[in-house]
Amino acid sequence: MSIELTTKDGHVTITNEVISTVAGGAAIECYGIVGMASKNQLKDGIAEILRKENFSKGVIVRQDGEKISIDMYIIVSYGTKISEVAHNVQSQVKYTLDKTLGLSIHAVNIFIQGVRVQAE
Repeated sequence: MSIELTTKDGHVTITNEVISTVAGGAAIECYGIVGMASKNQLKDGIAEILRKENFSKGVIVRQDGEKISIDMYIIVSYGTKISEVAHNVQSQVKYTLDKTLGLSIHAVNIFIQGVRVQAE
């Protein structure tokens, strides 16, 4: 699936993998994020941190008419206020996708897959 845009200069197709990678990159820049997690947790319930090339496994892009919604599965750092981290991720992802790809995002849904203690 992909997003189809028609501009005055022509037709643009943006794949969901591109949107997922840009959204995942924006999310991990936020304070309190340890990393992205897969939307399908392991049987043990242990959330694996995804590498940059696999961000699309932790982000789901849905299009309903003109509305684009994103579901993100993240792992947060222990000791951070989860609601603030989630709000920051939502704002950052919306801003980055608007500025980078020109997409207006209707909703960014955050799913916390785990909390990790950072080793010092």
